[in-house]
Amino acid sequence: MSGWKHWRYKNLTFLSVSIILAIYFKKIGLFEQVILFLGPLGYFGAFFAGFMFVLTFTVSFAIALLFELGQKLTVWELGLIAGIGGVFGDLVIFKFVKNRLVEEVKPIYEEFGGRHLTHLLHSKYFSWTLPVIGTLIMVSPFPDELGVTLLGISKIKTWKFVLISFVLNVAAVFLVLLWAAAVR
Repeated sequence: MSGWKHWRYKNLTFLSVSIILAIYFKKIGLFEQVILFLGPLGYFGAFFAGFMFVLTFTVSFAIALLFELGQKLTVWELGLIAGIGGVFGDLVIFKFVKNRLVEEVKPIYEEFGGRHLTHLLHSKYFSWTLPVIGTLIMVSPFPDELGVTLLGISKIKTWKFVLISFVLNVAAVFLVLLWAAAVR
């Protein structure tokens, strides 16, 4: 296993394998079984739904779980607890990007002229763009991973990220719950 120890792209490999596994689990119906199991678990199910809500491959299952839990919990309870779960999901991605993935991708980035882009993005005209674009992506229907990644490579402090993530996740969950109430 010494080869793995010295493998330069461990985190990129882990990311690729996790995407492949998510696609496979979706294909075999594992996520549906998780929803049936977590639906009766109340607050824990709400937290887990929020955690899954921020991930591209599990968002549809999280919405189904939120619909299910919306029949058992109040909108406020469900929105706040799922929002906190979403913050934890975003924080995992944020820390992974900020602490691990950036370091692995840096040599590739430098190879393709990254210094020029870094200089441009950190100029006074563009330094605010990564956090703003990342926040806009997180609030949009696009995958949270992309917005969180942009925030992770920016110089945003973790506490600011947590605050932004909480507000956006709670708002998004409330919108889903309002939609669920309107559909019923």
